[in-house]
Amino acid sequence: MRKYGWNTFKDLIFRNPSVFFFEQDPHVDDGDENTERGNWVNKKEYILSMIGYAVGLGNIWRFPYLAYKNGGGAFLIPYFTMLVVTGIPLFFLESALGQFCSQGPINVWRAVPILQGVGVAMVMVNLIVSIYYNVIIAYSLYYMFASMQFPLPWSSCSSNSSCSDTPMANWTQENIACPSSSIMPVSVQTPSEQYWDLVALQRSSGLDETGPVVWHLALCLLLSSIIVAAALIRGIKSSGKVVYFTATFPYVVIVILLIRGVTLEGARDGIEFYIGSQSNLTKLTEAEVWKDAATQTFYSLSIGWGGVMTLASYNNFHNNVFKDSLVVSLTNAGTSVFAGFAIFSILGHMAHIYKIPVGEVVKEGFGLAFIAYPDALSQLPISPLWSILFFFMLLTVGLDSQFAGIEVITTCLLDAFPKLFKSKHALLTLTTSSILYLLGLPCVTRAGIYWVTLIDQFVASWVLLFLALLEVAGVAYIYGGNRFIKDIEMMLGKKTFAFWLWWRACWFFISPCVIVVILVWSVITFVPPTYGEVSYPPWGLALGWLMIAFVLLWIPAVAVYKMIKAKGNPWKRLKSLCSPSDKWHPYLDVHRGERYSGERCSCRKTRINKQQVNVNVISSSWL
Repeated sequence: MRKYGWNTFKDLIFRNPSVFFFEQDPHVDDGDENTERGNWVNKKEYILSMIGYAVGLGNIWRFPYLAYKNGGGAFLIPYFTMLVVTGIPLFFLESALGQFCSQGPINVWRAVPILQGVGVAMVMVNLIVSIYYNVIIAYSLYYMFASMQFPLPWSSCSSNSSCSDTPMANWTQENIACPSSSIMPVSVQTPSEQYWDLVALQRSSGLDETGPVVWHLALCLLLSSIIVAAALIRGIKSSGKVVYFTATFPYVVIVILLIRGVTLEGARDGIEFYIGSQSNLTKLTEAEVWKDAATQTFYSLSIGWGGVMTLASYNNFHNNVFKDSLVVSLTNAGTSVFAGFAIFSILGHMAHIYKIPVGEVVKEGFGLAFIAYPDALSQLPISPLWSILFFFMLLTVGLDSQFAGIEVITTCLLDAFPKLFKSKHALLTLTTSSILYLLGLPCVTRAGIYWVTLIDQFVASWVLLFLALLEVAGVAYIYGGNRFIKDIEMMLGKKTFAFWLWWRACWFFISPCVIVVILVWSVITFVPPTYGEVSYPPWGLALGWLMIAFVLLWIPAVAVYKMIKAKGNPWKRLKSLCSPSDKWHPYLDVHRGERYSGERCSCRKTRINKQQVNVNVISSSWL
C-alpha cells in the first residue's frame, strides 16, 4: 500500500472489481466438467437431492391412507404396476432430457420449440406451489417449537366446552349430561383438533373472512424462507451439502418411530389395517384403486414439475442416468411403504387407548400430520421427544422438495439470462425467497388454510397430468422417440434393441394411454374443493380456475408467439417449430459428436446456401 499509494489501490478496486469480486458464477468450481453452469460435486449429492425431492410430504401423509383405503396390502399390486409402466419410464425420460442438454425445463424444449410453453407452465406451477409448500414448512416449524414443553399443548382440552378427550365425530346433549327431551347434534373436537383450529391456525369461518395475519405463523414462514435461501445461496454447491442431512434424517426418524411404535399395545392392529391380514384383494376389481395408484405414482415422483430435469441438468454428460432413475424411483416407493408402518403402528396404539376401531382415527393430509398423529404421540411417555422428532422429520422432508422447487425457478432465469445473473446467484436466490415469502403471507392469515387447500386442489392436481402428457407426446411423437434414444446412447453408450423395446412401448403407447385415462377421469370426476365441511364461495372457486388458466395459457401463448416470429408460410413455420432448433444439442462442444457438431451444421448451412444460389441462377436465366 505504501509503495503504490492510496490512489493506485483505489483505481485497482474500482477499475478492476473482478480482482476482489469474482465474476465467475459462485456455484461453479474449477473441477466441474461444465465450467459455465457447474456440476454436482459428486454422485452422492445428486442422488440424495433427487431422493429428497421425490420423497415429499405425500409419502408420509397420503400413501399410507391410500393403502389403507384401497385394500391394504392389495394396493401394492396396482401401485408397483403403475410405477413400472408409467413412473419409472417418465422419470427416466425427464432425467435424460435434462442431462443431455444441461438446461432447465424451458430451454429443454429447444428440442420441440412449439412446446416451449410447457416448460414455462412447469415453472409457473413451481412458483405457485412453492408459495404454499413454504407455508406447510412453517406449520412444521411451529409444531416443532410448540412440542418443546410438557405436557404437549394439544394433549388436553382447553376451557372450550365443545372439546372432548374422547375422539367422536358428534356428541349429543345426552352425552354432555344436559337434561333435555330433544337430542341435537353438537360438533365436538378432540384436543388436537381444537389446537390446530383455534391456536395454530386461528382459523376463520371461511375464505370470505380473511382476518389478520397470524404472527407466530408469519415468523415461522420467515424462518422457513431464511433456511431455504441459506441452503440455496450457492445453488447446488450449497444445497448438495445440506441434503446429506435433510435427505437422510427422515429415515432415521422413521426407523426410531417404527421401533417405538411396534412395541406399543395395539400396534399390531394398526399394521394389520395398513397392509396385513385386513388386506382386501377384491378391491383390485375397482377402477378407482388403479386410478389412485397411478395418481400417487405421478405426484410422488414429481413428474411434470420440471424439478427432475433441473436437478439432472447439473450432471456430467456421461453419467448413468438410467441407473440413477431406477435407484431414485424404487427408493421413493420403498419409503412410502416403510413410512406407513411407522404411521399405522402408532395410530393402532391410539385406537387401542381410545377403544375405537383403527379406521376411526385414520386421516390423510393435514388431518394426519397435524391432528391424528400429534394426538397419538401425546399418548406416549416422553411425548415431547417423539413429537419434536416427527415434526423435525416433516420439516426436513418439506425443505428438500422446496429446495428443488426454487432451484427450478432460479435455473430457468440463469439459463435465460446468463450474462445478467451469472455472478448474482446469491442475489437471485434471496430475491426469489423474499418474493415467495411476501406471496405466502395471505396463507398465514386466519383464512390461510383455505388458500393453501385451494392452491393444492387446483394447481397441484390434474394440471400436472396434462403437462406430463404433452411432455411424453412431444418427445415420442414430435421430436421422435428413436432420435431421443440415440441422444441417450450418446450419454450411456450403445444399447441392444431388446433393451429399448420396453422403453419404446412405454413412451409410445402405455404411458400416454394411462395418462389420458387418468386425466379424463380426473376432469370428469372433479368436485369443488372443501375444507372439512366448509365450502368455498363462488369467487374463490373462480380464482382457482383462473390459477389453472394462468398456468396452461402459457402453452398456446408461446406457440402463437413463435409462429408469428417464424419465417415462411404457415405450414413451413409449423414444420420448423416442430423440429429441433439450432440451439438443441449437448451443452459442451466436446460431447456433440458428429450428430451435433458445429462443422456438420455449418456444412448443412453451406449446402442449403448453394442450393439457394442455384435456384436463383436458374430463375434469373429464365427471366
